[in-house]
Amino acid sequence: MNLSKITIIALLIVVAIAVSMIVYYFYLKPTPVKKVLRVGTSPDFPPFEFINETTNEIVGIDIDLVKLIAKKIGYEVEIVPIDFDGLIPALQAGQIDLIASGMTITEERAKVVDFSIPYWEANQAIIVVRGGQFKPRGLEDLVGKTVGVQTGTTAEILITDYINKTNANIQVKSYSSYILATQDLLNGRLDAVIVDEPVAQALQRKYNVEISASIETGEKYGLAIKKGNAELLNAVNKALNEILNSQEWYDIISKYTG
Repeated sequence: MNLSKITIIALLIVVAIAVSMIVYYFYLKPTPVKKVLRVGTSPDFPPFEFINETTNEIVGIDIDLVKLIAKKIGYEVEIVPIDFDGLIPALQAGQIDLIASGMTITEERAKVVDFSIPYWEANQAIIVVRGGQFKPRGLEDLVGKTVGVQTGTTAEILITDYINKTNANIQVKSYSSYILATQDLLNGRLDAVIVDEPVAQALQRKYNVEISASIETGEKYGLAIKKGNAELLNAVNKALNEILNSQEWYDIISKYTG
């Protein structure tokens, strides 16, 4: 075999290898599966989660927080809007992977979900129409009044427990969102609304309402994960520990609260 034939064969081998590599990388190479974190939230709880009226996107402290966590643990994020009282059932059914919705850590909830380490502390607040005559200073001042709460929240639990313990004559109306409750307050259908204090502060910046009283409850918010999903829980907690004292976390808080 002469040199020219050897050269031709060598070139053919090189071309064949090159073609094989091209076919593999562009047609046969498996596409990496994207890891998606499905995050359930009830977008009616400013400044933690709400709908931006300009972009129609769900934004807020919780949303930015879970996006930062997801980035650190190698996930993309899909935000799934769900009414608050439907979040835990959706998590249990596997429709979502995590709840980020200003959810207070309670013993009852901890029986059915696993909570991350706390990332926020809050009390409850009573809001009323700004400038009105009714200025309750505590739950006892709500006797004989109609009070709005969001279904499934600690505010609903707080007022219900108070009524059961004292037999107080307080009419409670539960709503799917605090926005609806606030609108009914402004329309004169309610005398007051009980809501988490950070949300009350956000509502009084946007609506003609004001905080009349603060009720110390020492609540702590956590991210909820399906019971037994230790891998995700540990990853989320590790990321949270890195975030909570970081400049990134303070920037998120400042962005939504000033």
